Amino acid sequence: MNRTPVVFIHGAWLHALSWEAWAERFASRGFLAFAPGWPGEAAAARDVRMSPEPLGGLGLSTLTDHYAEIVRSFDVSPVIVGHSVGGLIAQHLIGADVGRAAVAIAPAPVNEIPLPPSPVPLWTPGEAGDTDQLVSLSAERFHQVFANTVTAEESDRLFERYAVPAPGRLLGDLGCAGAARSPLAVADVGNAGRGPLLLISGQEDLLVPDSVTRAAYKQYGDSTAVTDLKQFPDRAHSLVIDSGWRFVADYVLGWLDERGVRAHPEGG
Repeated sequence: MNRTPVVFIHGAWLHALSWEAWAERFASRGFLAFAPGWPGEAAAARDVRMSPEPLGGLGLSTLTDHYAEIVRSFDVSPVIVGHSVGGLIAQHLIGADVGRAAVAIAPAPVNEIPLPPSPVPLWTPGEAGDTDQLVSLSAERFHQVFANTVTAEESDRLFERYAVPAPGRLLGDLGCAGAARSPLAVADVGNAGRGPLLLISGQEDLLVPDSVTRAAYKQYGDSTAVTDLKQFPDRAHSLVIDSGWRFVADYVLGWLDERGVRAHPEGG
């Protein structure tokens, strides 16, 4: 029997293992769960932190092409679940009719939506041509801006298992620190024929504030395609990995079921 694949796309400063609990949860519900890493990403976050150079030149174009190829490779059209820049890519792909449905969690902003400056400066663009710059967060900074709603002890555990440097080129493509945003940081918000889309925000998110996700939701207002918004109070950018991850994952599973996207497609 055919099963519906789910492709998880992680965001900046996180490793693909950030989806490990989600993948297990979705698999237990009958979905085929895949959490492919970025090109060149080592098997564990600690390995990436020790030797991050393969990630240095990655930009939004490479990541978008990478995941588009993966999503298109399945016989059954997958669900795309993305966090942060993964949420931007998920919107871009579903807007281009790639994928069965999409979930964008704390997504990096699409189209002309501005990204408010971080409360703590995270990155200064390098000199022209410095395409391999990497931006690391210390454990303290990770707690301050990424996992700001959990204890320092929990944040340190999350950092050790999941945190990796982010490519400066990618941060520039996202428009961070006033850099020119990539032409690929877009979604076709007017596509009425695409699959259903769920936008999720954490209302205490300091990196991608709730206001950014609400602005994206508003852009979809003129489309007749299904677009839903779920706001989680008291949750930060770490909402996919911290101790409350299951509340978010189970909401997504329920939403997929309500929208008729099930683990075993009819006739499969």
